[in-house]
Amino acid sequence: MAQQKHRIFNDYRDLFWSLIPLVLIAIVLAGAASQCTVATNGPTQGQVPHFDADSALRADAKSLPFPIRKPELPQDWVSNSGSRETIVAAGGGPMSTVGYLTPQGTYMRFSQSSASEEALARHVLGSRYATGTQDVAGQKWVVFTEPTEESAWIADLGGVRVLITGAGNEAAFTTLAKAVTTAQPLSK
Repeated sequence: MAQQKHRIFNDYRDLFWSLIPLVLIAIVLAGAASQCTVATNGPTQGQVPHFDADSALRADAKSLPFPIRKPELPQDWVSNSGSRETIVAAGGGPMSTVGYLTPQGTYMRFSQSSASEEALARHVLGSRYATGTQDVAGQKWVVFTEPTEESAWIADLGGVRVLITGAGNEAAFTTLAKAVTTAQPLSK
């Protein structure tokens, strides 16, 4: 009968050889559970979620106390998200938001609210301040830009404030601002 080594004679080689079966078992189990993959060509774009902006905005128009607009955007803008929340700060109110993916793959969203411009800006943008204005389709938009943050544009359309934010370029902001400005409020 072979005699076992005393513990003081064990070294790193013994540890190494005892871990090999455990590592192999872990790799086999992970592969069997499809938790291990080898990516050879980098990340790929996932499926874009579908959001029915038309139905959501029509529902908001019926239930919210301010005029809701549904912008007519180019066919290649895809609505992918939406939400409704309430701004509770002074001058606040309900807010409806819809998000889109542009043809360039950037995310843009616009929020509509009966909240004051200041309350809406503080709620969404925090402590940022206006840095200029833009005129789009005869409507003045207050512009908020910071080097490390997404840009934002806010306009007062009479009875409703609209805020646009996103990672898009100036053309994307202008497209969305023009579509919102020229849209007529939906019927209640």
